[in-house]
Amino acid sequence: MYAVIRTGGKQYRVKTGDVLEVEHLSAKDPKVSFRPVLVSTDDGRTLHGREAGDFTVEAKMLGDAKGDKVVVFKYKNKTGYANRTGHRQLYSLIEITSIGNTKAQPEPQPEPEVEAEPEPQTTGEPEPPAEAAASGA
Repeated sequence: MYAVIRTGGKQYRVKTGDVLEVEHLSAKDPKVSFRPVLVSTDDGRTLHGREAGDFTVEAKMLGDAKGDKVVVFKYKNKTGYANRTGHRQLYSLIEITSIGNTKAQPEPQPEPEVEAEPEPQTTGEPEPPAEAAASGA
């Protein structure tokens, strides 16, 4: 099964176990989830739009990285103008842990309460009140 996720203005085709270098994510939690754009299931179906909205792609953050240095050199002849700058893009390393359907997971059911004492069973005759039994003796 694979999914296409969107992050940082780009789309990535991912499957479980992939390690990606994506635009820097400022998430403090080590677990990140994405809503896929398109999902292809194991049975050959391709889901998109609302059908793919039930799926989530879970990932864990592995750390941050920097890209290669890009040197920008501007120069104008005969004017004495030369400007040199550089840039290093920040990336986040993520590992895809699971691609799953959120509706397919069953909800946890509460455990039945255990009663401490079972109620006494009645035979169908109402018991006489205590006052009537004491006065009749």
